[in-house]
This record gives sequence, C-alpha cells and structure tokens, in this order.
Amino acid sequence: MRVNDDGSPVELSGNPPEVSDKLPKFKVFSDTDEKIKMASLIGKPMVISVVPDINTRVCSIQTRKFNQQADHYPDAKFVTISNNTIKEQEAWCAVEGVENMQVLSDEELSFGYAMGLYISVNGNLARSIFVVDGEGTITYREIVSEIHHEPDYLKALDALEKLTPRVDE
Repeated sequence: MRVNDDGSPVELSGNPPEVSDKLPKFKVFSDTDEKIKMASLIGKPMVISVVPDINTRVCSIQTRKFNQQADHYPDAKFVTISNNTIKEQEAWCAVEGVENMQVLSDEELSFGYAMGLYISVNGNLARSIFVVDGEGTITYREIVSEIHHEPDYLKALDALEKLTPRVDE
C-alpha cells in the first residue's frame, strides 16, 4: 500500500489490517518504559490514533483533538502511537497537558511492522486511525492518503459511538 509524503508516493511496510480483521500482535512502550502488549490494550472499545512524529504540527493537533474527546467516552480507551522515543513523548505531553489518553512509543517498530504502517523511506509510521471493539476487532480504519493531512475525526468518533455512547457533561 502507498500513501503520499508531500505529494510523493511512499510505500508502507505491508498491508494494514482491514475492517473486521483482528489486531495483530505487537508491543509498544508506556511513559514508564513498561512493555505493553496488544492483548493488554483490548477489553473495551478503543481509538488508536497513529501519528508519524508527535513533535510536528499536524500530529500535535491530531493528538490534542482525540485527547479532548476522551472525557466524552468514559467507556473507551484513547491511545496515540508514534515511533518517537518515550522521552520525546513525555516532553510533548508535559507541554501539551495530555492526560486523557495513553501515548505509547513504537520506537522498536513492532506495531509499525505488525500493522503494515511503517514507512522506511522517512522512518515514520503512516498517519492513521483505527477503532477497535473490546475483543480487538477493527470496526473502522482510515489510512490518511497524505501523511501531512489530518484524519477525519468525525468519522472515527461516529464509528466509536456505534460501540459506546458519547456522554456530555
């Protein structure tokens, strides 16, 4: 599969899983350097927001927008994954005040390769969104065709609402 990086096509490391597929096995790392396996992430509906580099403008916007939505879905998990280092992610979260979601590091690229999202030409993950049910089945996916563009937040949240209702305070 291909996406664009500033209009130039770049190849992904594989074919990302489709809607109705189960999440593949992978491991990522928390801000405390704890290894988190895919199996421990599932259990309730989840939005997985994948960003190429959390320290760039569009990735920051994407992560902040989903962080703001997390309070409205108390029965869901919101996770952002990038292949930034844990220290880079920690610093970004401290500045941005991100507290409502897990920000996980795929510095070892286990997630990127398992999901077919790694772009070897630029060393980043492809911008994408996955909504997953409590059993780990993908119910929505968006692989953003231009990695410098934002995803469709409303479609992702609509897919999440099919699994768990939005709660307005």
